Amino acid sequence: MCAMTEYSPPRVWVWSRGAGGAFASTNRPVAGPTHDQALPVGKHPLQLYSLATPNGVKVTTMLEELLALGHAGAEYDAWLIRIGDGDQFGSGFVEINPNSKIPAMVDRSGPEPIRVFESGSILLYLAEKFGAFIPKDIKGRTECLNWLFWQMGSAPYVGGGFGHFYAYAPHKIEYAIDRFAMETKRQLDVLNRRLAQSRYIAGDDYTIADMAIFPWYGWLVEGWLYNAAEFLQVQEYQHVQRWATELLARPAVRRGRMVNRTFGDPASQLHERHDASDFATKTQDKMGEGKV
Repeated sequence: MCAMTEYSPPRVWVWSRGAGGAFASTNRPVAGPTHDQALPVGKHPLQLYSLATPNGVKVTTMLEELLALGHAGAEYDAWLIRIGDGDQFGSGFVEINPNSKIPAMVDRSGPEPIRVFESGSILLYLAEKFGAFIPKDIKGRTECLNWLFWQMGSAPYVGGGFGHFYAYAPHKIEYAIDRFAMETKRQLDVLNRRLAQSRYIAGDDYTIADMAIFPWYGWLVEGWLYNAAEFLQVQEYQHVQRWATELLARPAVRRGRMVNRTFGDPASQLHERHDASDFATKTQDKMGEGKV
């Protein structure tokens, strides 16, 4: 643990481009585009612009699940947005998502294109468009949305809070790590108690609530986020682990994790997805490009 000097905030905060540690270049204190960059458009009605972060994987999982159910209208083009290169600040992307965060999607199936941004909004849009993975009765639908919005409100503590200070911050700050580790474990306990009562998050059926929560908390208990499994003692959350194992057995979940992925085993990386056959023919081991 490195010694830290006491910090006294100045009267007026000034942005330092070098501050923020790993991934500092992906954020800035103002909105809007930094450069002109048109987005590509493929042949399918649904155009996804994303990266295989937990938030991005929510949407690719949903699209793959819809296709597995036989919804041909869910065919999609998935274009890679390299946030480390600043693609999210290009004019085309900002036009779709003024907040410059992945994922973002355009539905071109109607008379006018519809933009959809924020992962939870995209999941809900697709669930309503195709009438799938969301209960139709008011009680079940509300329970599903309770957990969807719980995830949207809670995950920033796991990503921007715990993950940032534990894994990415240039200095290890005990107070910050303790604060967010405590909240992350509390959230895992919330899920563990819920999953002790039901097979899936919202009840007996697999829904968009599971798709939203799994890439954060399921990955956490699988040891895939921040190398923090031992630190957080994830084995304590047996019901979350049971649920994560069940979801990982779903082929669409496994495919969803591959789309727009630029790290890990080259055989698990499908940088762009334009056809179902791409999973067999265009992963990075077959393209001869294991790294970006």
